[in-house]
Amino acid sequence: MNQSRLQSARKSREAHRANIQRSLEHRLQVAREKGDEQLIRQLEAEMRYSS
Repeated sequence: MNQSRLQSARKSREAHRANIQRSLEHRLQVAREKGDEQLIRQLEAEMRYSS
């Protein structure tokens, strides 16, 4: 049972990280389309930090 709980927690963390990554990629795409250089730099830094 304890192992199952650990696996669930690990899967949850992985899903959370994947969702954050997907969100950052989308926000970066929108910022590039708008030409918002400051936001692009900020999001790129955020992506490097979260990797």
